[in-house]
Amino acid sequence: MDRVALIDLGSNTARLVIYDVLEGGYFVVAEEHREAVRLGETESDGSLKQTRIMQAIATLKSFKEICAIKNVNQILAVATAAVRKASNQKTFLSDVYNATGLRITAVSEEEEANYVYQGVINTMDIPRGLIMEIGGGSTKFVYYNRRTILHTQIFDFGAVTLANMFMDPNKSPEQCADEMVEYVKQQLEPIEWFKEIDPDAQLIGVGGSCRNLARIIRKVKKYPLDMVHNYNMDVADFNYVYDMIRPLDLDKKRRIKGLSSARADVFHSALAVIKATIEHMGFEKIIASGSGLREGVMFNYVCPQTIEKPISDVVGHSLCGFAAHMGVNIQHAQQTFNLCVQLFKQLRVLHKFPRQYVKVLRVCAMLHDIGKQFKFYNHPKHTSYMILNSNIKGVSHRDLVLAAFVTAINDKEEINYGDWAKYNGILSPEDVEAVKKLSVILRLASALDTSMRGIVTEISCDVLGDSVIMKTELAGNAILEISAANAVALDFKKVFKKNLEIL
Repeated sequence: MDRVALIDLGSNTARLVIYDVLEGGYFVVAEEHREAVRLGETESDGSLKQTRIMQAIATLKSFKEICAIKNVNQILAVATAAVRKASNQKTFLSDVYNATGLRITAVSEEEEANYVYQGVINTMDIPRGLIMEIGGGSTKFVYYNRRTILHTQIFDFGAVTLANMFMDPNKSPEQCADEMVEYVKQQLEPIEWFKEIDPDAQLIGVGGSCRNLARIIRKVKKYPLDMVHNYNMDVADFNYVYDMIRPLDLDKKRRIKGLSSARADVFHSALAVIKATIEHMGFEKIIASGSGLREGVMFNYVCPQTIEKPISDVVGHSLCGFAAHMGVNIQHAQQTFNLCVQLFKQLRVLHKFPRQYVKVLRVCAMLHDIGKQFKFYNHPKHTSYMILNSNIKGVSHRDLVLAAFVTAINDKEEINYGDWAKYNGILSPEDVEAVKKLSVILRLASALDTSMRGIVTEISCDVLGDSVIMKTELAGNAILEISAANAVALDFKKVFKKNLEIL
């Protein structure tokens, strides 16, 4: 396993993310640090301020020291809009190298937009979308369909630059906010392809300000999950937050729960970009992405093939990466899923569930053993917690919650309705029956690969009166598998109202 660090020197914030890189093209975050350096606050001639340069160098020195302590094998370092546009860029990069030994690449506008796209497209299962990335010194829009970029537009304004442009002590916060929204709308208006966006396209928000917005809305709504990626924000919820923040001074903004104090003085300008975008294009919701430029850089580094062709199976890649990180027997997990799919199809006449539940079963099957890495006893309970907090990419929050409940049930435990009540806004009453039946399917599939040798190859079920006759095709002695599956028969009868006979 390699340990790779990525330094992202943005217009507002410098970030250090340390990743553990696993075999197979997977990477997981091991550690993260950040510091507000505000390189986007430039001199009138477009050069970086000396005070900001010194702060950036001091931050980079500390980042490099952390990398040495944490046994990082390689450091990747990129800089975005503030450094890219600075008139003293070459001098700054030379000073950084002389002081720290770090070679920082100032990425072009096109490279940055592509990295953001790579970070989103390889972690979200959204067929067509408009990616909106609000940085400190620029705002990028990438429109894609069927995993192909159709249009890209980059504007020379971001959260920091807009705040500086419209900062006026003689005007109220409301006036400044309204002027920013109007200015952004004027910039959006001439872009012809904005008018051609497919009505089914989703607006995907990327960047620190969008993540902060999602955190604030989650706190306002008392959302039960602590995850940003793939969180859906209705325009009504956005407008509530926008109207709440619009008249506030800086001191009051810093008291808002969910808003980073380092971002408080530029957050309103990022909201102005979002406000102008949704009003100009008529979007009804914003989907927050926790992945962007940094993830794009890492995908290109760890999986070079994604430069030409994005990952086609986002869910599968994320599941396999998480399973590998947790030490799961991948072969057993995949065989369990294979048997789950067969059982789901064979028992459809009884459960009548749509195919969308197969994704829930996939999460359950691939991760049903991870709780054992913590402790064997009560491992379904530990598995449930770990799935609930896994943030598997390409899976909706609802499906993650369902998967957590499916894996929590075993032959001794029923659904915990106290826990269920926490997710009333995500789950429906009909999901109770689905969880019970999917749990039995999962336990049957896992039992039929008890020896982890793939002995049960095919399953066929016949529903005859009050019984289900399950016939198995075998590639060896399946005495352990049949015995384990028979132990699930009682629960099968409880939820499917049929006797189970396994041949």
